[in-house]
Amino acid sequence: MVRNGSVVRFDYTLSDENGEVIQSTKGKDPVSYTHGQHEIISGLEKGLSGMDVNDEKTIRVQPEEAYGPVDPNAFKEVPKSDVPAAALKVGTPLRARGPNGEELVTHVCEVKPETVVLDFNHPLAGKTLNFEIKVVDIEDRQS
Repeated sequence: MVRNGSVVRFDYTLSDENGEVIQSTKGKDPVSYTHGQHEIISGLEKGLSGMDVNDEKTIRVQPEEAYGPVDPNAFKEVPKSDVPAAALKVGTPLRARGPNGEELVTHVCEVKPETVVLDFNHPLAGKTLNFEIKVVDIEDRQS
């Protein structure tokens, strides 16, 4: 059974609230994590708790237990000259460096005559997520 300390492997298909598939492990290796170590989003970890090998279920995760709500302070307006010409399209992903040198992923939210609005929110922020889960393996490391 999935519990704190268990190393869990599971297959999943992730879809948004409209049923559009965002990601899936079909045809790929299952995801592996240690339960209780906050290695996956909290709502998914809660939903997996207590499942057994070969159990299947749908876990619905609200934004608060996933990637959080959209943060209005995560938008930044920059001069057009700071963005590569090929990236001046709404939705284009960009990589940037944060104040401490960390890599940040952003995307172009709006292109204005002189500036570009970048969105630094996680792409799944504000979304309710639906995970179709099947537990493939559980390795119990508790003593």
